[in-house]
Amino acid sequence: MSQSGLYDLAVVDNVPFGNTGAEGRFFALRLERPEWKGWAPGQFVMIRPLGWALDMPWARPLSICRVSSSELVLFFQVSGRGTARLARLSRGERVHVWGPLGNRFAVEGGTPTLLLAGGIGIAPFVGYAERHPTPGVLSLLFGHRPPAECYPVETLSERISVEAHQEKAPADLERFLTLVRERIAACAARDGLVLACGPTPFLKAVQKDALDCGARAQLSLENRMACGVGACLGCVTRTTEKWPVPAKAGAPVQTCTNGPVFWADQISLEA
Repeated sequence: MSQSGLYDLAVVDNVPFGNTGAEGRFFALRLERPEWKGWAPGQFVMIRPLGWALDMPWARPLSICRVSSSELVLFFQVSGRGTARLARLSRGERVHVWGPLGNRFAVEGGTPTLLLAGGIGIAPFVGYAERHPTPGVLSLLFGHRPPAECYPVETLSERISVEAHQEKAPADLERFLTLVRERIAACAARDGLVLACGPTPFLKAVQKDALDCGARAQLSLENRMACGVGACLGCVTRTTEKWPVPAKAGAPVQTCTNGPVFWADQISLEA
């Protein structure tokens, strides 16, 4: 796995997606590429602009969307004070970035792989599709509330099959979750791999369907994090009897250092 470190990076650009007016809430933050020896889709970084005052001491965790030869791209949604300030970053400003952190999604070259994304959970699948050795085995089922143009759907569609479903009414959500169950069952029947990222209620549904169908599935959690290195114990997740370390089976573990990607049968998402 790659060696993480602390980097001082310049903002290359901060590109709004979808609505670009006062209500714009989705951004692709492009930074100078850190001198990483490597990274893996599913990992994340902690980011804190140098201009933040002491009233916001903690960095913010963001999934790595993609990394090119010259840039690190982080896709995020404004959801609080921290991300609102990230949205105001402009070219040339500098940020502290700690990473890459956490573990990765499994990659199985010849295996049918179903990607399931809810909302901002689409972010890590951009890099996953870009780096996958055989992208033809990938398909993405994406559920979202804002319009599709608020997300990097077009970028993903250039490489893999993407099916997007917008939720405008409660019935839309029920139809989407029914489709998720059907796709997971079909993937399990082919001994495929299911990878999911999104809000906890969505991941709970995916986890239940995967366990019911006997599907091999990984879940990338969106837990709140303060340090990103396992020191603050603010992002713990409880393990099950399937946890590979017997002494910690049934105990809480840090999501930032043991995840954020977990096998579905090894964790509990119940409060």
